[in-house]
Amino acid sequence: MNTSSERFEKDAGATSRVIVRACEASDMEAIADITSQPGVRRGTLTLGYRTPEAMTSWFAGLPAGSVTLCAELDGRVVGHAGMVVAAARRAHSAGLGLSVHDAWQGRGVGAALMAALVECADRSLGLRRIELTVFADNAPAVALYRRFGFVEEGYSRGYAMREGVLADVLHMARLADAPSFVQH
Repeated sequence: MNTSSERFEKDAGATSRVIVRACEASDMEAIADITSQPGVRRGTLTLGYRTPEAMTSWFAGLPAGSVTLCAELDGRVVGHAGMVVAAARRAHSAGLGLSVHDAWQGRGVGAALMAALVECADRSLGLRRIELTVFADNAPAVALYRRFGFVEEGYSRGYAMREGVLADVLHMARLADAPSFVQH
């Protein structure tokens, strides 16, 4: 899943297709732009105003086994998502993060990224659990996660600072059955 040759496509309208592929170092400027969008800064727990250099450092420092995906629409990187697989006793699980450029939200970009991550988790990595944290009032994101089988596991009041105010979050997870075993 970490090769740029693997691509997933999803219809995003009559004239456009979302292409999901592995992120590359050359995508860091576009990802920095995405993290600086007002809606992304408000709707996600990521820090905004990241420079391409900061994103390059983050990308280079990801643990082995991490999956980072970019979504292209009309030849432009408009979203990114990733999973960081846990270690040791939690190696069956991964944490998930996702961001879509403000101008491209509601066009299937988040769904395409989620579909690719879930497919990778289930079919390539054999993960049993994917977990995430989302602002409780981010209804579109919560609906997207529910659509992919995530359920609320907890609610934390005053969990993160957003626009000078402590905001509540939901802790959500998706559990999958163990991968099947085929004997030959």
